[in-house]
Amino acid sequence: MDNERFRLSYTYRGLIVPVLTPFSKNGSLNLNIIPQYATYLAKKGIKGILVNGTNGEGMSMSVAERKLVADAWVKAANETKQHLMVQVGGAPFPDVIELAKHASSLNVDSILCLPELYFKPTTPEQLIEYLQTIGKAAPKTPLLYYHIPMMTNVNIHMEQFLASIGDRIPSFVGIKFTSFNLEEGAQALRADNKKYIIFLGNNQLINAAYALGMKSFILSTLNMFPELVLDLLAVCKNGDMLKAKDMQEKLSSSVAAIMKHGNRIQATKIAMALLTDIDAGLSRTPPNSISSKIVTTMIKDLTNLGYQPKIKYY
Repeated sequence: MDNERFRLSYTYRGLIVPVLTPFSKNGSLNLNIIPQYATYLAKKGIKGILVNGTNGEGMSMSVAERKLVADAWVKAANETKQHLMVQVGGAPFPDVIELAKHASSLNVDSILCLPELYFKPTTPEQLIEYLQTIGKAAPKTPLLYYHIPMMTNVNIHMEQFLASIGDRIPSFVGIKFTSFNLEEGAQALRADNKKYIIFLGNNQLINAAYALGMKSFILSTLNMFPELVLDLLAVCKNGDMLKAKDMQEKLSSSVAAIMKHGNRIQATKIAMALLTDIDAGLSRTPPNSISSKIVTTMIKDLTNLGYQPKIKYY
């Protein structure tokens, strides 16, 4: 079982949506929404799902809850035939190992892993050693690293990291690159003779990243604006970069209208409920609510951008 075999078997490219985890008003999981959520995304043409990531509040759930969410999405994705990636990091090390083994036992398509968040790695070697252990826990499941330095404060250069791996993590296939540093992203894309898949996780730089050769994305905006993102990528593919610039500006303005209010997860959940039929409830961690005044402002801003939010949601 060598790295070449894993690279050849991990053929998924394109779009993945980091899904929100639905919670009830009392803070418990609301898993009944997940089949509807999966169907909504599938009908919009979104073929990839990321579970228990940042948008999914994986780090705010217990191991048991994260397993239940993964179980529910496996069942839903089996019906919709969507690619399923499960994020297993952001927990005490033994729990990360347990979550990796659990995801692998479910035969998910891939697993994504944050770095150690307390004893943070500071060199490529330290990060490789950490991921080696994760890979050994789930040796038959393609493994990707979750690079999101603005949240983790792990600032290891991704090209240097990827160039150092070699064959030391047989299941390793790529990274989710959530950063504004497209120079580093482009270098990562070329690392080790373009050996690894790079999923960009930045909503505001899609057109620029596409021009640099990035063709795969994990984007929170796919929850609320799937048509706009798909249209933007189609325009990029056709080479009309001026039109792509205008569409990117609309998407970035839409993101700003939602995120300017703080508590980005709760703001995303509210926007999702305003713009779609999916109501994922409140966020898990405080502050887990947004005032009616802020919701009114969000509705106004989204309306001015050409959307039709459900005015009476709140």
